[in-house]
Amino acid sequence: MKTKFIFVTGGVLSSLGKGLAAASIAALLKSRGVRVTIQKLDPYINVDPGTMNPFQHGEVYVTDDGAETDLDLGHYERYLDVPMAQYNNYTSGSIYNTVITKERRGDYLGGTVQVIPHVTDEIKKAVRDVGRKGEDVAIIEIGGTVGDIEGQPFLEAIRQLRSDLGKENVLYIHLTLVPYMRTAGELKTKPTQHSVKELRSIGIQPDIILCRSEVELAEDIKAKIALFCSVEEDAVFSAVDVDNIYKVPLAFYKEGLDQKIAIMLRLPAKNPDLSDWRDLVHRLENPKGRVSIGIVGKYVDLTEAYKSLHEALVHGGVANQLAVDLVYVNSEALDPENVQKRLQGLDGVLVPGGFGYRGVEGKIMACGFARENRIPFFGICLGLHCAVIEFARKVLGLSEANSAEFVPETPDPVIYLMTEWYDVRNQCLQQRDRSSDKGGTMRLGAYPCVLQGESMACAAYGREHIQERHRHRYEFNKAYAEQFEARGMILSGISPDETLVEIMEIQDHPWFVGCQFHPEFKSSPMQPHPLFRDFIKSAWGYRTRGSLASEGSPAA
Repeated sequence: MKTKFIFVTGGVLSSLGKGLAAASIAALLKSRGVRVTIQKLDPYINVDPGTMNPFQHGEVYVTDDGAETDLDLGHYERYLDVPMAQYNNYTSGSIYNTVITKERRGDYLGGTVQVIPHVTDEIKKAVRDVGRKGEDVAIIEIGGTVGDIEGQPFLEAIRQLRSDLGKENVLYIHLTLVPYMRTAGELKTKPTQHSVKELRSIGIQPDIILCRSEVELAEDIKAKIALFCSVEEDAVFSAVDVDNIYKVPLAFYKEGLDQKIAIMLRLPAKNPDLSDWRDLVHRLENPKGRVSIGIVGKYVDLTEAYKSLHEALVHGGVANQLAVDLVYVNSEALDPENVQKRLQGLDGVLVPGGFGYRGVEGKIMACGFARENRIPFFGICLGLHCAVIEFARKVLGLSEANSAEFVPETPDPVIYLMTEWYDVRNQCLQQRDRSSDKGGTMRLGAYPCVLQGESMACAAYGREHIQERHRHRYEFNKAYAEQFEARGMILSGISPDETLVEIMEIQDHPWFVGCQFHPEFKSSPMQPHPLFRDFIKSAWGYRTRGSLASEGSPAA
């Protein structure tokens, strides 16, 4: 079957949940036996979000092939259980970069390079390529809001694609806001009407309208929207606020959204199997206990910066039939006088990744608090670095130990830039004309790791050979390995060539694990990541008896 395309646009305002809507639609179609892929087109001029401040853009999601992408790709992977790649995310910057490279190379034979057709053709090529594996349906989410000037080339490109691919192979879904005016006690459709009007002025007539609202839309409201927006009455759907994002596919199914899409695109008629989603929601709504996890970071004022981390902790709770209460702790506000007060009462401490020295000393204190009080601890990327620095200072007696990232002249660089490895890496990047990229010096994407048999990490994974995703520059300095292992912090995961340290843990602690990679990127509600599963399990053991015991997990 020829790949069919669903284009998801948004109007009225941003943050309506296009990514979750697109992922939920994909999950519904997959449950009907349809082979689905999904793509995000972002209008911003950055080539990728890798150098963007988390406060502006939220989390940078990393794929197996090392692409730094929009956080919506995390939703796509979690809802589809299908790995994403570079071709699943394009930005205006990456599109324009390709066009300019072609122009400099002479590909346009001296012609005048214009938005139409050169930029739009490049966008259309990117869209067509996403179905390279022969999927039945490709869902394309257009970032931003209809009316944004930077998004116009993308909208023009998808307008052209309906003519290129045939009307029967293209479907436009528009997500808008239908605000509920509490003082008047009524829903207002005017913002939706104006949003659709803006879309139609570009030449795109939506086939389906998804209405984000606090309450369900009555039939007369749907009929009014259908009339003023020129869509069928049964093509207007409620997208009501839910208290858990994993309820969205079930909510869309209840509305009949997947059935309407199947009819419009002439997809095979088949009832969806949503048993896994129903079981997931049941587990989320009927926990057998609760644990409180402290996330000690510096981006706590914008929790979207830790989106995958947040979800992975929820998944770990699902695996143990536990609800997970997340307590965000600002590492910049921690000091020796208040660290106990701020972290007391937590069942587990997690120190996430990040860049830069700001807030690091607070993270180091949190690592020490968890180590000394035998509280389950999980350090990710920079979190591992902080745990290593704390251990070096307090246990090994290396009082000035630090990371060369923060204090280049430190006498004990327990964390350092392994120049030999990165020199080889940069030579490869230079051949690809990326040597000047900020992200060019990082270890990005999936790398293999070998686990030590007698370790908490190996017990969690249940195997010795794993592969995880990375996004960092600095590594543990193996020159200190003997000192660390002699005092109980072992190297429980290393690269196959034994040059890079991937996991470290404290043996005589109930659960103290730090990893160089980002395991949150490979966790999904249907397949919780084993490290998050065991971290939450250990937190439950600490809560119930003050120590880790397998029978302490409700799921055991």
